[in-house]
Amino acid sequence: MNRLSKSAKAWGALLAASALALCCAVSARAAPCGSSASGFSPWLEEMKRDAAAEGVSQRTLDAALAGVAYDHAVIGRDRGQRIFHQSFEKFSSRLVTPARLSKARALLQRHAALLAQIEARYGVPGAVLVAIWGLETGFGADNGRFRTMQALATLAYDCRRSAQFHEELNHALRIVERGDMSPAQMRGDWAGEIGQTQFMPSSYLKYGVDFDGDGRRDLIRSTPDALASTANFLKGKGWRTGAGWNEGEPNFAILLEWNQARVYVKTIALLATKLTGAQ
Repeated sequence: MNRLSKSAKAWGALLAASALALCCAVSARAAPCGSSASGFSPWLEEMKRDAAAEGVSQRTLDAALAGVAYDHAVIGRDRGQRIFHQSFEKFSSRLVTPARLSKARALLQRHAALLAQIEARYGVPGAVLVAIWGLETGFGADNGRFRTMQALATLAYDCRRSAQFHEELNHALRIVERGDMSPAQMRGDWAGEIGQTQFMPSSYLKYGVDFDGDGRRDLIRSTPDALASTANFLKGKGWRTGAGWNEGEPNFAILLEWNQARVYVKTIALLATKLTGAQ
């Protein structure tokens, strides 16, 4: 009673063969990701075709992806983030040093008027912004030296977090397409972060602001833009004006939106608290 007719069996076999052929055709066209440099070049060419089909101009693709290669150093950094597994005491003692605290206090005073304007608009205290600024790039002294497009392309190809970084690569291409930054200007940390407080391209597009009024959202060279954009990010994630930011307080969860490593966020909170004179 449950047996299939010969025609039904034949039709089922035909469908299975067609599905297998389609699967093989897609696989032959381009692997979705890879774990070594060998497949990177064909993957990148397919990625360019997909981006062009989605409306990215050939001019942007040529400018942004010329000379991009698989970056072993980026993969090494991605696999070696043991620093965030240190205890909070050990981690924070390396970063919240007397020298950094002294410089942070001086910058808090130097930019007092700017920080007051930012807090008035976004509700985020200057101490929090200066703490993030100091820990991310040493107050803009070291924004990173990795080529952003190469770093993002490498991570988009790598199977570990391919979908996440493919999206970030697309956002980076949009930044170039809109003329906000040239590919040569886009240098930062190994995971594609850009600017004095290290924005991912998706966050740059969503939260970047032109706070100095020069017509550009320049998170690399403009301290007002970088700090105001950071405040805009935190506000956009739900920052509560006047609430605390240490662990157990309302805004600690918002800082975890900035960075998911709890030991790092606790260090931001510690530095900000010291800048307020509470510790």
